[in-house]
Amino acid sequence: MTVRWVDAVVTVVVVAVGVAAVIAGGVDDSPGLQGLGVMVVIGSVALAVRRARRRRHGGHRPRD
Repeated sequence: MTVRWVDAVVTVVVVAVGVAAVIAGGVDDSPGLQGLGVMVVIGSVALAVRRARRRRHGGHRPRD
């Protein structure tokens, strides 16, 4: 049960860092930092969804 909370907290913190990078990149007019922030947000959300789906299906999903 505690692992789920840790995963959720880590995901929220990483998303917050990514959003901060997007905002800082916008203020500094840096498209590279904005792009990096967007990639961090998308990557962390994708990994969180992947972990949740694997947990729901009992570990490993069979290949098609």
